[in-house]
Order: sequence, then C-alpha cells, then structure tokens
Amino acid sequence: MKMQPAHIAGALILSLALLVISTVAHPQGQPGYSKVEIKTTKVADNFYTLEGQGGMIGILAGSDGVLMVDSQFAPLTGKIVAAVKQITSEPIRFMVNTHLHPDHTGGNENLGKMGVIIIGRDELRKRLAEGAPAVNGAGGRAPAPAVALPLITYEGKLTFHIDGEDVELIPVPHAHTDGDTIVRFPKANVIMTGDFYRSVGYPNIDRASGGTLDGTIAGLAYIVSLAASDTKIIPGHGPTVSRDDVSACRDMIVDVRDHVAQLMREGKSLQDVIAARPTAAYDARVPQAAETSERFVTQVYAELRPAISGTGQ
Repeated sequence: MKMQPAHIAGALILSLALLVISTVAHPQGQPGYSKVEIKTTKVADNFYTLEGQGGMIGILAGSDGVLMVDSQFAPLTGKIVAAVKQITSEPIRFMVNTHLHPDHTGGNENLGKMGVIIIGRDELRKRLAEGAPAVNGAGGRAPAPAVALPLITYEGKLTFHIDGEDVELIPVPHAHTDGDTIVRFPKANVIMTGDFYRSVGYPNIDRASGGTLDGTIAGLAYIVSLAASDTKIIPGHGPTVSRDDVSACRDMIVDVRDHVAQLMREGKSLQDVIAARPTAAYDARVPQAAETSERFVTQVYAELRPAISGTGQ
C-alpha cells in the first residue's frame, strides 16, 4: 500500500506530547499498569506480537508503515508505542480492532489522537459509539469519543496491501460478539483470531454483545478450513497454536454443548447442570479451567434454553 498521507508523521510527533499528557494524567487508572512490561515476539520476517495486559497485539512492520491489530488498555499505550519503535522507525498508520472489548480497544483514543486510522466492523463501531448500560450495578461501558471509533468500517472481507502482505480482514458473524474479525497474514502464514478463540480458558460467548454459540463453532470451523498445518494461529489470549488445536477446541465445544443439552432435556436446572460438571473431561487440559468453566456452561445453557424449553425465550 503506497498511500502515505503527509500529515501522518507530523501528527505522530505532535500527538506524542498529547500521549505523554494523557498517560501522566491517568498513570494509575488501573492498579498494576505501571508494572506491566510489553513482551515482543518475532513470529515471521516482519510480523510480531506484543503481550502486555489484555488481548494480544499484532504488528506488521515495513516501509509502508505499521499495521497494528488491537490496542489493549489506554494506560499502556505509551509502553506499546515504545515497543513498536524498537521494531521499526516507521509510524503506526492503521490499527484493526478484532472486537469491542476494552482490553482490545482501550488504547483507541490515544492512537486516534496520534493520527492512526482505526478500522473495525460496522457492528463494533456502533457498540463503541453507543456504550452499554451496567447490569445489576456492574459492568457497563461509556460511549467512546469520536476519535476512538473506527474511521473505516466494513461488512464483507477487506484486504490491505501493505508491507508486502495482502492482509485479509474477515468478518465472523455472531461469535464472541457480533463484531468479530479474523486478521489473516497469508505471506507470514499467520492468523489472528481475537477472542472467539483463546488458548487459555473456556470460550467466552458475550451474548449481551451479540455473541452466539453456533457462531463461535462456525468461526472455529472456518479457521480450520483456512489454515494450513503449519499456520501460526494467534488467539486473543494465550500462546500461539496450530490448526489441530483449534479443531480440538471446536470438538470440545460441540461435546460440552451436547452434554449440557442432554442434561437440560432431563429437566435439570442451571445449578444442576453446573454441578454435573459437563466440562470435566477437558478440565485437566484447559488452562484456567477452574476460573472459566462455570461461565462457559452458563452461557451454553442460556443459549440452548429457548429451543429445549420450547418457550422461545
């Protein structure tokens, strides 16, 4: 991609001052951010991952500038920008959000003020712009400022021709959320999944944000069809895996779903189903199983209930 807007370099320089002000004004916005270190891993010739706190970040670097995937939390932006500068002197030009959650979009505002062009699904932009109310006094999300919203949105597949790559942004309907995106780097042989696949913990289906069980299963099956045996698959959270790992995760979800459905047909309540431990066969193999199994089972139960109960609710 040879688009090189003249304002990018200037905006980068000017906005670094804004960034410093922002991070100084909120240095301890969340406990522990000051202690977070950014770990850089080279995955392919010009592709890297950055691990800090929150979702995995991808960096494609080259003479056309940096294409970045996800932004983690706002207080980490200064550290993330510094880590990118250790990779390349070229500016961050584009940043793709794989989905809306703040551990993947929290740095959007800072990056937007730096002149970075933010890209995401139509559904993602809408949800960020509208925010979300708290439920039972917990959670909730304030509407994002305009500078934090994607400037470019898409419905079908979008391709970026940049740094010698044909980067594919592939929508995944109603999986972790209703605005998920797979980011595929064919030359680097890398696929970033966002959070509809994670290699730690059981899946998290955010039904309040449009996520579904069926969409998650379909998305995982699509990754398996898209990947080669040696493709590096980078989850939203957790270590890089292979196609076989994603296939095994899909099979696990189907098995747990079927187990939960059978218990529900027997008239079991949610608490009964949780107590029956339908994930037990997998708990020893799933990192952070104890922290995530009940959430997953509850989400599966909620999704299956309308069909099994016949209430349509």
